[in-house]
Amino acid sequence: MKLTSIQLKISIVLISVLSISAVVYFFSAEDAVLPKMTVQEKKARFKKLIIPAIDTVYAKLMIRYQEVSESIKSGKNSDKIERLKVEYKATSNEELLMALKPHPKSIAIAQAAMESSWATSRFFNEANNIFGVWSFDKDEPRIAALQKRGDKTIWVKKYSSVETSVADYYRTLARGRAFKEFRELKLQTNDPFALVKKLDRYSEKGAEYGHELTSIIKFNKFNAYD
Repeated sequence: MKLTSIQLKISIVLISVLSISAVVYFFSAEDAVLPKMTVQEKKARFKKLIIPAIDTVYAKLMIRYQEVSESIKSGKNSDKIERLKVEYKATSNEELLMALKPHPKSIAIAQAAMESSWATSRFFNEANNIFGVWSFDKDEPRIAALQKRGDKTIWVKKYSSVETSVADYYRTLARGRAFKEFRELKLQTNDPFALVKKLDRYSEKGAEYGHELTSIIKFNKFNAYD
């Protein structure tokens, strides 16, 4: 039996969601106990919990990016610029702007959906950890995964709020060595479908990760938020 184009799209998205859910399940053992919801109710809840925080963080980051860009052009606030270069491990003004420019909200929303299993994962509901960010610092707030990797306990960061989790995620992509090509490209384009191809090192899935993000953005029309 041949599938229609709509059925194919639905299949791709379901495979994407189920595969990332399997990763979350392995480390968290089970999703948080939530009332039974339809797919539409789950997505509505996710949007209500996540999108306002992404909107807020993105707006703040964009204002800072524009202010720093103007300062660089005018030659003002040189001390602030140099401090930011140290903070973001940038060796030039261009590298700093690459780091400070926030990437499209549609990418953040799609990653949040994948990594938190649409805001149903234990990591999200117990630690506000939307993006599955691991912790390597025993002195910071964190929770342990319910399953180990071999004999190693996996820890994930515990955030005080959803907004704090989003801000840390943006900061990670702005500073991480693995995302240099992503930063270089986002200074040139705001096209989420081009940019997700540079997130292959965010996940063990490699290039497939970008394909799954593309499917989720398109199917859910998340690019309307950009």
